[in-house]
Amino acid sequence: MVLGGGSNVVFTQQYNGVIIHNQLPGIVVEKETDRYVWVRVGGGVNWHSFVMHCLQQGWGGVENLALIPGNVGAAPIQNIGAYGVECKDVMVSLKAHDLLDNENLVLDNEDCLFGYRDSIFKNELKGRTLVHEVTFKLTKNDHIINASYGGILNHLDSKNISNPSIQDIAQSVIEIRQAKLPDPDKIGNAGSFFKNPVIPKAQFDKLKNRYPDIPGYEVAQTDNIKVPAGWLIDRAGWKGKTHGKVGVYKNQALVLVNHGEGNGQEILSLSSAIMEDIHNQYGIQLEREVNIV
Repeated sequence: MVLGGGSNVVFTQQYNGVIIHNQLPGIVVEKETDRYVWVRVGGGVNWHSFVMHCLQQGWGGVENLALIPGNVGAAPIQNIGAYGVECKDVMVSLKAHDLLDNENLVLDNEDCLFGYRDSIFKNELKGRTLVHEVTFKLTKNDHIINASYGGILNHLDSKNISNPSIQDIAQSVIEIRQAKLPDPDKIGNAGSFFKNPVIPKAQFDKLKNRYPDIPGYEVAQTDNIKVPAGWLIDRAGWKGKTHGKVGVYKNQALVLVNHGEGNGQEILSLSSAIMEDIHNQYGIQLEREVNIV
């Protein structure tokens, strides 16, 4: 088993095998033009540290992904995303090792078969790849500012920032995340536990009639709507609930927390109860974003 930062994994039992901890280092400029820079990053580099390095260099493209826990090698596996940006939007290629066939792999963006929180590494290549390095294409100037998602605009308005820089975007994301998400040094958690479900527009319209305040976001080039899982869980009354030694975080219904001495089986049981309740109330089947071992 390959483990990066370990922030997206819940162990429900002792692992019977070898765990490889990816700590491959390095941030190297591969090439650049007047507009773009291609940056090759070791799979073991902390993701947020990489984002901060990019901001220091004035490189744009990953600022919306600030403060996401974990390492760079896990970014394409999960196709990490936040506030309107995903790993697939900036990743060019990666080098990895197939542990099953004992051979090196070079995959470009299309080879990774990216989807919402999904990739080839969670399907055909699941559990068999160690990501050595990832190459990103970032902007050096004329950055594309993505400020229309997840309350970033409101946050910028509260600070009277009308023409935000990539640094402003990153700082807003950091402050929003810190206000909503628990500090893992203070309370155990695995970040956002569930994926935001994607449902047909017809189903969403029916829900909209029953729940006029339900939010939804159109999925590009489809007739589907993405619904915030946190809203569903909050609306169903789970936010802040304690379930034995574990529970749902009081400030963000997407996050399951360990109040002390809870274990992975209890977290798994709580997540199952939430999924069953959401399906009964809304007819929506939630999926876990966290990896259960």
